[in-house]
Amino acid sequence: MAKDILAEAGLHFDELNKLRVLDPEVTQQTIELKEECKDFVDKIGQFQKIVGGLIELVDQLAKEAENEKMKAIGARNLLKSIAKQREAQQQQLQALIAEKKMQLERYRVEYEALCKVEAEQNEFIDQFIFQK
Repeated sequence: MAKDILAEAGLHFDELNKLRVLDPEVTQQTIELKEECKDFVDKIGQFQKIVGGLIELVDQLAKEAENEKMKAIGARNLLKSIAKQREAQQQQLQALIAEKKMQLERYRVEYEALCKVEAEQNEFIDQFIFQK
């Protein structure tokens, strides 16, 4: 009966018969909640460490991927420039071939003209020799 009156007044006795303001069950639940919160905070801390490590790893992989991407772009640009250089070189060589063909044609015409002159001179020499 005395306990009921004290309970109505908000006072309780614990297991050591000490007078408490809170109900022992509420106190026990509060302690359990505090421990669960501490465990939760510890787990959140571990989670943050794991996530931090994962973020660092992903950042590192992103940097490596970006480096590889830049290398690939550089290689592609180099390949394009080499292709353009080869195309320019091919055009130069084709121009040189055309120039050499024209030169060959000039030499051929000059050769034929010189052959005619030689033939005429040989004929002249033969006529000169027969006249004497």
